[in-house]
Amino acid sequence: MSSKDNAMDHVVFVMFENRSFDNLLGHLYAPEDGKQFEGVIGKELSNPVPAWAQHQPPDGSGVVTYEVATDMDSPNPDPGEEWFHTNTQLFGTMDGHNRFKYEVTAPYNVPPAGAEPTMDGFVQDYISFVTAETGKQPTYEDYRKIMVGYTPEQVPVLNGIAKDFGVFDHWFCEVPSQTFMNRSFWTAATSCGGVVNAPASHWFKDNIAETIFDRLESKGKTWKIYVREPDPISFTAIIHWPRLKNRLDNVRPFSEFKEDAANGTLPDFCLIEPNLIVGHGDYHPPAAHALVEGQDIPVDPPSSIMSGEAFLDEVYSAYKAMRSETGANVFNTTLLIGWDEPGGTYDHVAPGAVPPPDAAAPAGQFGFTFDRSGYRVPAVVVSPWVAQGEVFNAEHRHTSLLATLRKLWDLGEPFTERDKAAAPIDYVFTLDTPRDPDTWAQPVAQPLTPEHIEWETLHRQLSGLGQAALPGLIQLAKDKGLQLPPEVESPDFKLTPQLAWDVARLAMAHYFRALGPDEQELATIQKRVLDATNTGVKPKS
Repeated sequence: MSSKDNAMDHVVFVMFENRSFDNLLGHLYAPEDGKQFEGVIGKELSNPVPAWAQHQPPDGSGVVTYEVATDMDSPNPDPGEEWFHTNTQLFGTMDGHNRFKYEVTAPYNVPPAGAEPTMDGFVQDYISFVTAETGKQPTYEDYRKIMVGYTPEQVPVLNGIAKDFGVFDHWFCEVPSQTFMNRSFWTAATSCGGVVNAPASHWFKDNIAETIFDRLESKGKTWKIYVREPDPISFTAIIHWPRLKNRLDNVRPFSEFKEDAANGTLPDFCLIEPNLIVGHGDYHPPAAHALVEGQDIPVDPPSSIMSGEAFLDEVYSAYKAMRSETGANVFNTTLLIGWDEPGGTYDHVAPGAVPPPDAAAPAGQFGFTFDRSGYRVPAVVVSPWVAQGEVFNAEHRHTSLLATLRKLWDLGEPFTERDKAAAPIDYVFTLDTPRDPDTWAQPVAQPLTPEHIEWETLHRQLSGLGQAALPGLIQLAKDKGLQLPPEVESPDFKLTPQLAWDVARLAMAHYFRALGPDEQELATIQKRVLDATNTGVKPKS
């Protein structure tokens, strides 16, 4: 049997979406549990309600206190997650002209120089953002949901795994903004100046930095990206398109992960993507109003948390069953469960300063210098060499994974100044005798409604990520010589749920071949796209 020195011979990393530490793991341990744990129990946490809010707290307190969520879809709709919204959330700063605005302008709610995060602007930003989305100010009962979190009983899979293995309670995302940047930092320690998801062209053309996948290949290591069906796209590949566009055969459906795990044939490094584009299995808050201006569209089936739990259970169960006598098995493979960014959900711990990835050219979009990080996200490590009930209090960020792989796998120099400064996590393997997987916890996910299980019952609407990537996907389709209706380029182009999904599948079938439909279904999709008309609502840019 392997020793703990082999605990990370293989790494399986699954990356979920848009939840803070307090939101999903804040109730994991109470003070009486005797752990040094930065959670929410026993703390009086709150955020002020701005004086300009139409609907003030009925108790006259002027604040919203942190409470346990009463439903599995909070906050709904999805809060603002871009850099300028995160500025407000962390520092309480909001330019008057940006109040109730979906498209904000300079100076982008930037805090004063030298300001420390106060973590008291979540309610203010949420009221403003929801008003911009819906055209009316939310009621107290609506906006108070930005200040809620979930208990272990509500989110049993993530919390059960965290309690049976090791949880990091000071793991911060790298950029105080949204998805694409933070996913890029996980795999390249930079976003090449990108600060928000838009424009799509940045990711298809300008994000040219070396990735972990390049470095692995240069050192003779193997890798794959596994994508949960029926998602036809790897967003990791989209984000790093200039680097990965010629290596898309490494992108495989999640069903192959389960086969490879069972057979001991996993590569050295695996990155698993949930279904990010439709019917979230990634914990992401419901997008609802945020996708199409003025339209309340039921995008996510209730609830994305429960769907994420079900997918995490699949990943964990496949990992736990890895008993091959050769190749990858549970004793020489570590499972890391992480999130890209907190997505505007509340957390009480302030992030600190960080070095810019490139000291010679630190400024990016909006003039941001990448000298401060985003705030906390859940992070859990699973291995038979990790003792039960561990809490790791050291400060880590996404680039800690790169720092760890460079150290253990002899991968060479730092990618950027950011992973150079990051602390590795190889200290977590403290046991000399591994724990028998048959004795591990097997948390039971909450039952799913049919909408989570039967794909045909879902509303086929693109997620916020799909919406951000769609312009680039359309351009890729045109570059490939595919016929698309001229209406696609019209300002009045109607992005129906079916058409958005079809365009994405049509464009990507010629790139991510392992994720695409068969020839008969592809022909059906092509006809449906060509039959599209140009009436209806205008999608947001």
